[in-house]
Amino acid sequence: MPATQVDRLAAFEVRQGRIIAAVTDFGDRHPLTARIWGWLRLDFTGVAFAALFFCWSLTPSLLPRDWLFQGIIGGINAAIGYGVGCVVGWAGARFLLADRSWWPPPLPVLRAIKVAVPVAAVLASVIALVLAAGEQRELAALMGAESTTTSGYLRTILLSVLVAAALIAAWRGLRDICRWVAALLMRRTRMPLGLARTLGVLVVVLMTFMLIDGVLVRGTYAFVNQVFSLQDDTTRPGAEQPMHPAKSGSPESFAAWDTLGFEGRNFVSRGLDADELTVVNGTPALEPIRVYVGLDTAPTAEERIDLVLAELDRTGAFERSTLVLIPTTGTGWVNPTAARAMELVHNGDLAMVAWQYSYLPSWISFLADREKAAAAGKMLVESVYERWSQLPEDDRPDLFLYGESLGTQSGEGAFDSLAEIRAEMDGVLWVGPPNSNRLWRQLVDRRDPGTPEVRPVYADGLVVRFADSAATIHEPDTPWLAPRVLYIQHASDPVVWWSPDLLFTRPDWLSEPPGPDRLPEMRWFPIVTFWQVSADLTNAAGVPDGHGHNYGTSVLDGWIAVTQPEGWTENDTERVRFALEAFADADGPEK
Repeated sequence: MPATQVDRLAAFEVRQGRIIAAVTDFGDRHPLTARIWGWLRLDFTGVAFAALFFCWSLTPSLLPRDWLFQGIIGGINAAIGYGVGCVVGWAGARFLLADRSWWPPPLPVLRAIKVAVPVAAVLASVIALVLAAGEQRELAALMGAESTTTSGYLRTILLSVLVAAALIAAWRGLRDICRWVAALLMRRTRMPLGLARTLGVLVVVLMTFMLIDGVLVRGTYAFVNQVFSLQDDTTRPGAEQPMHPAKSGSPESFAAWDTLGFEGRNFVSRGLDADELTVVNGTPALEPIRVYVGLDTAPTAEERIDLVLAELDRTGAFERSTLVLIPTTGTGWVNPTAARAMELVHNGDLAMVAWQYSYLPSWISFLADREKAAAAGKMLVESVYERWSQLPEDDRPDLFLYGESLGTQSGEGAFDSLAEIRAEMDGVLWVGPPNSNRLWRQLVDRRDPGTPEVRPVYADGLVVRFADSAATIHEPDTPWLAPRVLYIQHASDPVVWWSPDLLFTRPDWLSEPPGPDRLPEMRWFPIVTFWQVSADLTNAAGVPDGHGHNYGTSVLDGWIAVTQPEGWTENDTERVRFALEAFADADGPEK
């Protein structure tokens, strides 16, 4: 190394030593402070950035957050901000301040900074929390949800400090292991310091990745799968084996009741019978057909799909006027409101078919099982379509596709293009599509210029439409050709808007005017917004109907728009909506 560089490095180290000496001197005068400081070893630039990131995390996101969720995401973001601040502080001292004669400042100034930075950070955090509590109440009022209090929200600070401290401690532990590995390599091989540090980092990163991927992730996945497979053996209170042969799980069914799984038994037992439909609609109804096959119904996917087709034949599903394919969410869940809406609209003259492909709930399947979801949807659609297409064209039912949440991703997986959908289906309704859906993403990215991402218009709404409520389904006021494809998506639904891209890229929907149920105060901040929306995912369905991932009876309006039942009126829609709400109240909350 040239002499000038050696001198500059030495000068830099001397100045850094003066700062450390200032800290030590401060501790010598205050023994208790010295002990605490030796344990904390806080970087003041890191503290400043931690407070900044924490305050950013308090800004509103898509859904109201209570103090517990805010404390968790606030702590995560504060720890990330602390790390960013440490890097910025080191780079500034190393490259910007190393040659400055006035740096480091006198010891009294350094001590004043040591006091001022934490105090300012705490004050800024408290003020931001008070303002955030007000914004959370405003957002809760917008959705008709339960609101928080300012005093209760102040608990966030303590939880955030604990979460941030745990994450910083874990990082420091990994750093110390890297140093230990580097020292070991230097002793054993006498390799240069720089190379030893590099190899130490690589070894620790590799071992950490292997631990997380090989032990934590896969082990957790296997454990969770086992836990939910046990839950799949239970039955929802009130769900009883159907006796009518039009239902899977009945005594005549090829799919035994005890093999349908929790959601399958729930689906086949909660349908409306012909008598109930006749009372609501005022005209004689048919017994609706509900076909379902669970994971335990047969050992392989091929055998299960054969049972699906056998059940369709047995129940006479191909003889009905309407056949609905329902790719499910992870556990095999089918929205009971949507299923009943279909039965009421068609007065029982339809068959619905679904099957289970996983034990895992949607949010876990979304993270770990997306390819499996797409494969399951493709197998269901292709198998039923092949059988359906062999029927005489004048004697086969209208073929529709419905999916909600991860079920939309499963359904999209059956097609390569919009043209293929229109060639095979008589209409499609997709509700709450995840942001990672391939076809949805293509359509949104190619939306007509000037239309917002939150409610795009594609090709003047000629074939595909996007709506955020029942009132906007028929916008724009232009021709809508059949077969129709409709996406219903709320501006406040984190399932629709969550993406890893939020880490470092501001999406269009946060640059454009907000949707009807999102506060205009929501802003994009690097890293922070990602964790905010990630926290929103955990409460996506915990808000009132019409917001978040809770679509209520808007699926009824969507279904009517896609299927266009002959002679249907607005009075019919409201009659069915009233019945759906009454049935939902009688059922109670989903468990």
